[in-house]
Amino acid sequence: MQQGTLMRKVKSKNWKKQRYFKLQDDCMTIWYQSKRTGKIESAFSISDVETVREGHQSEVLQSLAEEFPPERCFTIVFYGRRGNLDLIAGSAEEAQCWIQGLHQLIESFPLTSALVSRTWIRDWFQKADKNKDGRMNFKEVQRLLKMMNVDMNEDHALRLFQAADKSESGTLEGEEFVLFYKALTQREEVLSLFQDYSEDGKKLTLLELVDFLRQEQLEDEGTEELAMELIDKYEPSETARARHVLSADGFLMYLCSPEGSIFNPRHRVLWQDMTQPLCHYFISSSHNTYLIEDQICGQSSIEGYIRALKRGCRCLEVDCWDGPNGEPVVYHGHTFTSKIPFREVVSTLGKYASSHVVSPCPADPDSGAEPSYPNPWVLKGAGGSCLQQHGDPGNSKSNGDVPTKVPTSPSPTPQELKHKILLKGKKIGRLEDMLDGPGDEAPDVSDDDNGAEAEEERRRAKVGGTQHNSALQKDKESLAQALSDCVVYCKSVSFRGFQEARSHSRPSEISSLSEAKARKLIRDVGNEFVRHNTWQLTRIYPSGMRTDSSNYSPQEMWNVGCQIVALNFQTAGMEMDLCDGLFSQNGRCGYVLKPPFMRDKETLFNPSDPDSREGPGPTTLTIQVISGQQLPKVANSKDGAIIDPLVRVEIHGVPADQAHQETKHIENNGFNPCWDETLQFQLHVPELALVRFVVEDYDKTSRNDFVGQFTLAFTNIKPGYRHIHLLSKDGTSIPPSSLFVHIRITE
Repeated sequence: MQQGTLMRKVKSKNWKKQRYFKLQDDCMTIWYQSKRTGKIESAFSISDVETVREGHQSEVLQSLAEEFPPERCFTIVFYGRRGNLDLIAGSAEEAQCWIQGLHQLIESFPLTSALVSRTWIRDWFQKADKNKDGRMNFKEVQRLLKMMNVDMNEDHALRLFQAADKSESGTLEGEEFVLFYKALTQREEVLSLFQDYSEDGKKLTLLELVDFLRQEQLEDEGTEELAMELIDKYEPSETARARHVLSADGFLMYLCSPEGSIFNPRHRVLWQDMTQPLCHYFISSSHNTYLIEDQICGQSSIEGYIRALKRGCRCLEVDCWDGPNGEPVVYHGHTFTSKIPFREVVSTLGKYASSHVVSPCPADPDSGAEPSYPNPWVLKGAGGSCLQQHGDPGNSKSNGDVPTKVPTSPSPTPQELKHKILLKGKKIGRLEDMLDGPGDEAPDVSDDDNGAEAEEERRRAKVGGTQHNSALQKDKESLAQALSDCVVYCKSVSFRGFQEARSHSRPSEISSLSEAKARKLIRDVGNEFVRHNTWQLTRIYPSGMRTDSSNYSPQEMWNVGCQIVALNFQTAGMEMDLCDGLFSQNGRCGYVLKPPFMRDKETLFNPSDPDSREGPGPTTLTIQVISGQQLPKVANSKDGAIIDPLVRVEIHGVPADQAHQETKHIENNGFNPCWDETLQFQLHVPELALVRFVVEDYDKTSRNDFVGQFTLAFTNIKPGYRHIHLLSKDGTSIPPSSLFVHIRITE
């Protein structure tokens, strides 16, 4: 076996260890071992890798920029919360070899059902083959079944083993193990459904497949063309494809495919009208985006921005404070969180952001430190022509000229603002600010409910001239004015009530409310809140008490049409599942069009009174939970432990629609549990409902353990027999784990 490539694995500026890296013969697995001890430290699969970044694109590699050129550096980024792997190759040629090779392997690894199955088989065989002789005896097979979450009768397991042992050698190898696996994974419930529409029980003719698509899958347009496409795409037999028939294997592959998913494939792409005003959309938004841990001592990192942007986030937060040598830094003010240079943040946004709303809110100066005003020329240098600086999106210039005209027209559309960056912040020294009278411009105290901070900032504004020499003050005023001029469509204003907003506010302004204040308004004046959000943006942020970076439920804020509902993206849980579920549609562009009754300024809708919604009566959602496939084991479970899975279906929507039901648990079967239970829900406002499927490991003495979940908007559900491909706690795919369900929607 070749020794592998010697590279530096880097964790910090002072931690650089040499390791040998090698791609295994399966072209799927990469391991690395210590140069000193020769011990294999870790291994990962190509399926775990999200992307590869060239050059100094991590804070660690940036700190080593003077020591190692970018041509030798690259970062391997993994799905989920697994830490990135920063590497320094011995030469630029060596680095390019790995970078290009990894890109090719990633691109050639589509997660088709067939490939997932082959990968799954190979992985389990390697895990169970303890003596690494390429064969598996019955004892090893029994151990494998425990590892795979299967509690099978020994006699039945032996029969399957002997049937697959064609060579009668007492062991399984190669294709024999594949036969054993296929017998183990026989889907009786799918085979029964197949035979219901197959006259001979062996194949579906084109007309039989059309009948199934129309009657069960409710496909009513171009059904014959669709049937032909499915046969050509998923039938593994060339002979069957030529005869335009679908075998049982092809039928299963279709049901496990994107076309057989519960998520309507037409809604995966950009399908909504993007020419409405910004206030007519829900916008994916993060809170303190730079933090990747807690709010007090956590790490600040540009990785927080990269992860949020790649997750579809369109509203980011940048807290700027004075740093060394007059350069601003980004961190959570008055805490022990680490700091990152503002320039690095802006550079990252320039690389990864396109058509995003960026919020550079100065932190509240409670302890005497002056908040820093980000240099607008740094912003322009990194953002280039992406920085929106003009009232007319169609006439934006890219030469850095600062406009003098402030727009008072309705907010622009996402279509008009494609590839642009908007700044949300306060404006100073403009005519529209003077309309309320001098000194009346209250600060946007974004992340604190306490009005004392607002009063302190006003006091500082009055006496600031006595605290600094005139040259420094003049310089800061110049920078502040230039930054103010960059704020066009998202001018921050304090919220003084809906009556005040109707009388004095403009569509180009935005208010920030704490979760507690928003809840009070929802409870007291729900309809007014909905009406307000039809013409102006509202941002909601977490309580300052959430120092652990926990989240509130965004659903209650969406129920009144709040567009920018900021969450801590670094914290997994139900709240982020809802966020990912809502914004997984529409091409994951981060904008979701609100329903018509939430875009009408005269709407009567109030989420606490579902009858206030104009339209048809309640919708009935019927879900038959049929079976599960290859569910993962619970993290840190004991050796030999097998899960007792149950499925809970949750409805998140207006108060009248909030509900959950669950199946019974199946003892000792995480491999192919069968529930065959029917759950039913009445939805009064289906346009706002999110449906969350959760699989848990039942425990009668303590809290159930999380196994997997999938969340989507009700409007994206495709009725019929569907597979639900489960996601992990942090929202990453866990193939081939899935649920098989039958969905019916009636009004």
